[in-house]
Amino acid sequence: MNQVEEPVAAGMTAGTRSSRRRPGRLALVGGIVLSLGLAGIAAAWARAPGLAESPAEIRMRYSTFAPAEVVARAGVPIAFTLVNADPIDHEWLVGDDAFHERHRTGTEPSHGSRSTEVSVPAGTTRTTTVTFRDPGEYRFICHLPGHEAYGMVGTVRVLPAS
Repeated sequence: MNQVEEPVAAGMTAGTRSSRRRPGRLALVGGIVLSLGLAGIAAAWARAPGLAESPAEIRMRYSTFAPAEVVARAGVPIAFTLVNADPIDHEWLVGDDAFHERHRTGTEPSHGSRSTEVSVPAGTTRTTTVTFRDPGEYRFICHLPGHEAYGMVGTVRVLPAS
C-alpha cells in the first residue's frame, strides 16, 4: 500500500504543524471565556446599588408591592413607575415612621403635589421622582383602609452617596 504524506512547510515536522493549531484554538476559547466573563462583570456592575435603580418599577397586584425593596443612593434622583394592576385603588406613600404615623391617623388624608405621596387609581400607572437626602430605610405603604394590615408595605434602602 502506498502511504501519502501531507506536505509540511519547510523546517517543520508533522508534529510541529499539529501543535501550531492548538494555540489558535486555545486563544479562540480563551477569547470567548474572557468575553463572557467581561459581559458578566458588566451585567453585575449595571445592577450594582446606585447604578441601575432608576427607574424603579413597583407593581401593585393582589394588594402587595413587587418588588418589596428598592435600593437608591442618597442625593441621586430615582424615578418610580407605579403600576396598579389591581381592580381597586391604591396609594404609594414613602417616608419615615413619623410621616407614616401622620397618614395613619388621618392628619394628612389628602395627597398634594408631593413626590413621596402618590394616589394610583385601579388599572393606572403613575410616575414620580424622589431624591432621598439621607441614607437609611424608608418604608412605602398603602394607607387605604386595611391595605397596610394586608401587607402593602415595602422599603426603599438608601445607601450613602458614592
